[in-house]
Amino acid sequence: MRRDTLLFDLDGTLTDTDELHLEAYRRLMAPRALSAEDYRDRVMGRTNAAIMEWMFPDRPDAHAALADAKERLFRGMVRRLVPTPGLPALLARAARSGWKTAVVTNAPRTNAELMLGGLGLADRFPVLVIGDEIARGKPDPLPYRTALERLGSTPDHAFAFEDSRSGVAAAAAAGIETIGVRTGLDDQALRTAGAAWTIADFRDAELARRLAADFRTGA
Repeated sequence: MRRDTLLFDLDGTLTDTDELHLEAYRRLMAPRALSAEDYRDRVMGRTNAAIMEWMFPDRPDAHAALADAKERLFRGMVRRLVPTPGLPALLARAARSGWKTAVVTNAPRTNAELMLGGLGLADRFPVLVIGDEIARGKPDPLPYRTALERLGSTPDHAFAFEDSRSGVAAAAAAGIETIGVRTGLDDQALRTAGAAWTIADFRDAELARRLAADFRTGA
């Protein structure tokens, strides 16, 4: 039986927002510094609760307020969002073919809805799984299992696209063939986290071949 389900992370996968998030965290932490390396290793793809615990271990009572402040900083910097190359064509093909699609993210719902609206994709995804709205976010596999359940799909029918170690680990642990998107991490880092293979963007020739070979044929 052929596959028919595409699951996508949001930040860094549908659009490259890492520089905006990094700047928002730097403003929040000032005058402390946050390196790009620490952002990739300790922040990217993780839940706000885990990030605040790492950044501000001595201020547990302020974690929620600090996370809210950071997200407001991020939203205030969002101007024009550009979809990852090849994404619009892939989603159009998914719609024609009747493939199931979902976004699975640790971003707050306000951020996710702002970004999907800014990308013109608000109506493309019938399922939006928010890590903070279920019992456990990424790197736990629960967000991906939840997406599959809501779509009426199974791991062997799906591909997942992720750009972070946390996200790759979550999707792979859910039993889904996971494709790393090299917007922030290289091939080795993504494969080490659990990616089966990686792409630079959605125009990748291997992705096109696998979709043609593995996915249900549509119109």
